[in-house]
Amino acid sequence: MPHASDILREDHRKVKELFRLFENTKDPQEQKAIAHNAILELDIHSRLEEEIFYPAVRRMGGREDEVEEMMDEAEEEHHVVELLSRELMGMQPENPDFAAKFTVLSENVKHHIEEEESEMLPQADQLDPQKLEELGAQMQQRKQQLLTATAGQTKRPAARSASRSGSTRTRASGAHRSRTGKPAA
Repeated sequence: MPHASDILREDHRKVKELFRLFENTKDPQEQKAIAHNAILELDIHSRLEEEIFYPAVRRMGGREDEVEEMMDEAEEEHHVVELLSRELMGMQPENPDFAAKFTVLSENVKHHIEEEESEMLPQADQLDPQKLEELGAQMQQRKQQLLTATAGQTKRPAARSASRSGSTRTRASGAHRSRTGKPAA
C-alpha cells in the first residue's frame, strides 16, 4: 500500500504532465480540455491534502511553529489556485487571457509542488510509516469518492471557503459542497 506522500507525489507528476501538454498545444479547445482536467486534478488533490494530509501532519509534526507555518502557507497557495481555477472555468479558451492565466496557475502550482517535495514531504516521510500507510489508505478512499462524485459532471472546482483563527485554519460548516450544492461526502 502506498504511503500518503507517494500518493501526493504521483498527483504532482500527473498535473505537471498536464501543464506540459498545455504548453505544447496551441488549439484553444484542446487547451480548454487540458485546463479542465488539470483543474479537476488540482481540486481533488487540494481536498485530499486539506481534509486528510495537512491535519495529520499538523498533529504528528515535530517543530510546531515550523510545521504550522508550512501548512498555513500551503493552504494559502491552495486558495490562490482555487481563485485562478474559478476564473479560468468562466473563460472561453479563445480569450487571449486564458493561456496567460493558465500559465500563471501552472507556475504557482509548480512552485507549490517544489516546496512540498523539498520541505514538507521529506519531513512527513520521517513520521511513523504505519501512520503514513493508514493516511494513504484514507486518501485513496477519499480520492475514489471524489472521482465518483465528479464523473460525468462539469469539471469545476468545488467552492471552498476558509476562515483563520490564530494559526489554526478551520473550514466553515458546509464549505465543501458537491456540484449539486449538497455537502460533499
